[in-house]
Amino acid sequence: MKAVVTVIGKDTVGILAKVSAECAAHNANIIDVTQSVMRDMFTMIMLIDISDLSSDFSSLDAALQKLGDEIGMKVHVMHEDIFNSMHRI
Repeated sequence: MKAVVTVIGKDTVGILAKVSAECAAHNANIIDVTQSVMRDMFTMIMLIDISDLSSDFSSLDAALQKLGDEIGMKVHVMHEDIFNSMHRI
């Protein structure tokens, strides 16, 4: 199973490291990452493997949202089933 993580906000040092560390803390493996900085706005999309999570999906989601609040970013996690359903129309 996979999930898509999006991160958006003002660019600062260490965003990728902090989000990656939180994923690792929940045993979510990062498969792919794309990021861009436009002026001072940072955007990142990660594809993560959640097959072997050490917690449930909602705990990972809550932890990443909390991290986003702490670093002043908007972090959103979407399970691949929801993502695929939204794009199957």
